[in-house]
Amino acid sequence: MLEDKAKELGRLIGQTPEYQAVRRANEALGEDRGAVALLRQMEQLRMDAQRMIESGASPTAEMESQLDQLLEQVQVNPIYQRMVTAQENFDKTMLRVNEWILDGIKKGSASPIITLG
Repeated sequence: MLEDKAKELGRLIGQTPEYQAVRRANEALGEDRGAVALLRQMEQLRMDAQRMIESGASPTAEMESQLDQLLEQVQVNPIYQRMVTAQENFDKTMLRVNEWILDGIKKGSASPIITLG
């Protein structure tokens, strides 16, 4: 029964305007080859820096500068900006959903009667 309720909640979340906006923005971003290339370069630099840190070294100033330049380039992309905004709005929705779930848990744990439906 709990699994069914969770799946129903997931279905409802998938139908929210906030989730739909994230999905559309993500699809649009995936179709922007320039933005995808910049994001891949940024991810590669981050992974390289992480490996350096794990081996006890520090990322170079050149790496940091290169990452800053890539970030500046991607942040001015309107499709990327739309994705960030959509994700922030969806995150706010999910925060509210989690608060509602916690409220339900508190009320359910205080109730002496156990119901499964």
